[in-house]
Amino acid sequence: MNTQPSSSYVRYRAGKGGIGELVLGGASYGSRGRGARMTYTTAMSQFGPIMTAATEHGVCWLGIHASVARLEAELRGDYPAAELRSDDGAMGDLATRLMAWIGGDTKELFLPLDIRATPYQRAVWGELCAIPLGATRSYGEIARRLGRSSAARAVGHANGSNPVAIVIPCHRAIGSNGTLTGYRWGLEYKRRLLEHERAVAQVSRQLTLAGPRFT
Repeated sequence: MNTQPSSSYVRYRAGKGGIGELVLGGASYGSRGRGARMTYTTAMSQFGPIMTAATEHGVCWLGIHASVARLEAELRGDYPAAELRSDDGAMGDLATRLMAWIGGDTKELFLPLDIRATPYQRAVWGELCAIPLGATRSYGEIARRLGRSSAARAVGHANGSNPVAIVIPCHRAIGSNGTLTGYRWGLEYKRRLLEHERAVAQVSRQLTLAGPRFT
């Protein structure tokens, strides 16, 4: 087990159109969360409860669902070998920053991550972060960008294994005919997230076109 992970993070910067930079090294824990101590909290967003879990090295899990009990069960199911504890106080600042970014109140986010990933998952998740805010790409298009045009199904599997929803925007991947498919947290959340991002992107474009105002 790698107990000293490389620097791993996702970064979103203002003026980049919502495109993120994803850098992933090793995780600090083993398979199924072996050797990890994870702290988690639940915060309310405009989409409902969002649960975030982190080790001392970075965020390792994020889920969105109307049922907090379902979120906790999913977290424990993903990391059955980890030591998990709820601590709203310790996670408060992180949750506040995440909710501001998810809600569109801030365009910048630097988030340390501590997640396990295969090389192919890293590649797919990097492509997800490269999709602009308010835009979508099909699984097939992502596969073509990775040089494997016939691997749409493999992209779908990697997409579905993303442990940090929204932050790594797997909701921006859609079917080849434009339909919303394959979202762990339900297609209604996927639809609402995309509608929100399109509205935020439209406002940003309008402000850019209007330019600065002088009085």
